[in-house]
Amino acid sequence: HFPRRFLAAPREQLLLNSLSKNPDADCKYGLYFRDGKRKVDYILVYHYKKSSAGKTLARRAQHNDASLRSTKQDQPLPGKGVQLEMGESEPHMDYHEDDKRFRREEYEGNLVEAGLELERDEDTKIHGIGFVKIHAPWNVLCREAEFLKLKMPTKKMYQINQTHGLLKKINSVIQKITEPIQPKVAEHKPQTVKRLSYPFSREKEISRKDDEVRLSNLEIINNYYVFIFQGITSLLANGVYSAAYPLHDPSPFSFLSVFQLLCEEWASYGVFYKYQPIDLVRKYFGEKIGLYFAWLGVYTQMLIPASIVGIIVFLYGCATVDENIPSMEMCDQRNNITMCPLCDKTCSYWKMSSACATARASHLFDNPATVFFSVFMALWAATFMEHWKRKQMRLNYRWDLTGFEEEEDHPRAEYEAKVLEKSLRKEHKHKETDKEKLTWKDRFPAYLTNFVSIIFMVGLTFAIVFGVIIYRISTAAALAISSTPSGRSSVRVTVTATAVIINLVVIIILDEVYGCIARWLTQIEVPKTDKNFEERLIFKAFLLKFVNAYTPIFYVAFFKGRFVGRPGDYVYIFHSFRMEECAPGGCLMELCIQLSIIMLGKQLIQNNLFEIGIPKMKKFIRYLKLKRRRSLDHEEHMKKKQRYEVDYNLEPFAGLTPEYMEMIIQFGFVTLFVASFPLAPLFALLNNIIEIRLDAKKFVTELRRPVAVRAKDIGKWILLLYPCLFIPGLMAFVISFTSDFIPRLVYLYMYSENGTMHGFVNHTLSSFNVSDFQAGTAPNDPLDLVLFCRYKDYREPPWSENKYDISKDFWAVLAARLAFVIVFQNLVMFMSEFVDWIIPDIPKDISQQIHKEKVLMVEVFMREEQGKLQMLETWKDKDKKKGENCNNHSPRLSRSRSGSLSSCHSYPLDV
Repeated sequence: HFPRRFLAAPREQLLLNSLSKNPDADCKYGLYFRDGKRKVDYILVYHYKKSSAGKTLARRAQHNDASLRSTKQDQPLPGKGVQLEMGESEPHMDYHEDDKRFRREEYEGNLVEAGLELERDEDTKIHGIGFVKIHAPWNVLCREAEFLKLKMPTKKMYQINQTHGLLKKINSVIQKITEPIQPKVAEHKPQTVKRLSYPFSREKEISRKDDEVRLSNLEIINNYYVFIFQGITSLLANGVYSAAYPLHDPSPFSFLSVFQLLCEEWASYGVFYKYQPIDLVRKYFGEKIGLYFAWLGVYTQMLIPASIVGIIVFLYGCATVDENIPSMEMCDQRNNITMCPLCDKTCSYWKMSSACATARASHLFDNPATVFFSVFMALWAATFMEHWKRKQMRLNYRWDLTGFEEEEDHPRAEYEAKVLEKSLRKEHKHKETDKEKLTWKDRFPAYLTNFVSIIFMVGLTFAIVFGVIIYRISTAAALAISSTPSGRSSVRVTVTATAVIINLVVIIILDEVYGCIARWLTQIEVPKTDKNFEERLIFKAFLLKFVNAYTPIFYVAFFKGRFVGRPGDYVYIFHSFRMEECAPGGCLMELCIQLSIIMLGKQLIQNNLFEIGIPKMKKFIRYLKLKRRRSLDHEEHMKKKQRYEVDYNLEPFAGLTPEYMEMIIQFGFVTLFVASFPLAPLFALLNNIIEIRLDAKKFVTELRRPVAVRAKDIGKWILLLYPCLFIPGLMAFVISFTSDFIPRLVYLYMYSENGTMHGFVNHTLSSFNVSDFQAGTAPNDPLDLVLFCRYKDYREPPWSENKYDISKDFWAVLAARLAFVIVFQNLVMFMSEFVDWIIPDIPKDISQQIHKEKVLMVEVFMREEQGKLQMLETWKDKDKKKGENCNNHSPRLSRSRSGSLSSCHSYPLDV
């Protein structure tokens, strides 16, 4: 048995996978051509029907040149597909199907001309589906690797800088402690030596480590991306081919299968506590997907300290809830404070002690430790950004991407079609149409449609939030009519919980709708390249989903209770609905409920149930369809499926945009409003632990293997993380204007008589004379002997000269709020910048290794050149010696001079 430690060099994977116990079994499984030697590297899938021979041959005669005719007719693709003959009589088929057949033959002929080897298979279990198996020979791989400048390991090896002294002991202790949570793959073990890498060249000896080494599966798929996927996208869009994908490689007969290692050490819920084998993920799926999982792993790892601190803050609130004087005063029934009605006419007066539970619960999230936690999370966000930059640089060095520059993508098929259409329209005016391209004038209708659609959808989101506000107001008025004290006491909690659930359902539905609309809006813009398409899609999807997810939370945090008015002069909507106000304990508790339900609901329903349930449901529907087909042909049903048939039934890979988007939205929940919900990092951590294994299982078992794409960073997604620079300001506003932290400080240091919080609740309440109610707004069932009621605001009492005007206490609190925002934001920004300054983006050891590689590369080239010079000098010396020997021959041998001279000058052949 091969131990896993032999899975060492990333470039040797293809050679190791080719060592199989039973190649014939692999061949039967569909991983090799019928000869059992050439491995299937790529699959093209198409729908086929029998066509008329005459029409096909007529189109061939019109379009095929001599070279294509020689590759397609004289040497047809091997396989069991039926080849048309002149004398055969075939049923009539429409023009479009015949045209697709011709385009397939033309495209496959071009692949054969490029050096690829093809084999067709139409004798499959899936009726009407044909497969074209593609194999890239070694010389083609070398050619494309040289064209792409893929870095390959050389013969030269060098030592990686190791730590010494105390750091070495600390690292060894950490390695021993973390050994149980390390994946059991060779790539994850720390390396002490590294091979010098250099862009592959078929001529330079330095780029060859061993004659038997072959390019890895990753590099094969990268090559396909260049010389196969350039033309396949337009053919897929036009229905010429129905699918194109590389194969998964789960062959049980291959030694050291990467697929099997990923299933065991990555795509399994049983290893949730282990690190991810990122190098193995990169080897199998490519750098772009590898970087996504690396970023997700770093983000999840950084959530651990944030979760611990959040739990400590929450436990502090639980421990001090009984010592909180304001909540004790609110719960004390001896105060007997009568509050003004929550609505007009139907609502009656109520006692403040009925809001005791809400006040006590608010202290769990609104306490002095919340400010500390806000500062900590702002620094945490800055540290996370710096940590990811360093991790990304280490991965670039390990994956030989330090000198990689992304090349300009090829134009998309849709863009070329639009350019061709524009050229044909202007052909009668301009003869030269080669330089034609789409301008902003051509895209103006699409831009206008985008602008109007985005404005409409943002307005729709605001309208839905406004509708939920109306629901909250009307439901609160209806529940307040309840005669039971328990019903009246739980009005706020009931209204808040039901409204948040409605918001959650709307957010989940609109998220799916907005995702489809964003893709459609991007398509009508006709971006030139796939990179431009992805960037524009990211911007639109993020804008719409950000507004959709955060609008209800922003309303509770910054607008609810700010424009209520006062008794006798309330602010009304539609002249009938009164604006809702915050609870006596503040709006922070309602913000906590809003954030927790939306965050947990999105994670549980959208991120987990949808990702698990929808693929399972689609797979079950496909199974029922195939079962219905198989029942018609029992013999076909008894056949064993080939690997490419199994992969065809999997879901196509739709990109990483949905995966990144859900994590970016979650990052906003964790950082922007974490002051109201300290347990948000904990729930995010628990979700991400499941999310990593869920995504891994989906990539390995539910999706077709995606085409690997090289990348050195996560692209535009990093820009969506930079708004964390605004986190300190937003947190400061939440603490200042949503919680009661600042009013408590102002009362403690300016108005408290004994230096305690006794009397704070009474200080924050203003008085109102019930005789000043507007006509028709007073309660229908007023309590006896109620002359004054209280409401939460800073206003002059009714017995004052300027009754109900804003008091000086309000301005003192407002000044303190603004001062806190300025001090908090600048302090945290300074500390974040300091963290950014002291932590370099490039680790020192990596920069030293990169410099060392450059020096070693120069030395290797110098030695190679010196070796060539020495070899030339040796040849010259041999030439001189042999020339002298030939001139000193005796006269008896002069007759055979020509022969001797020819023998003297035959040394280059010997060399």
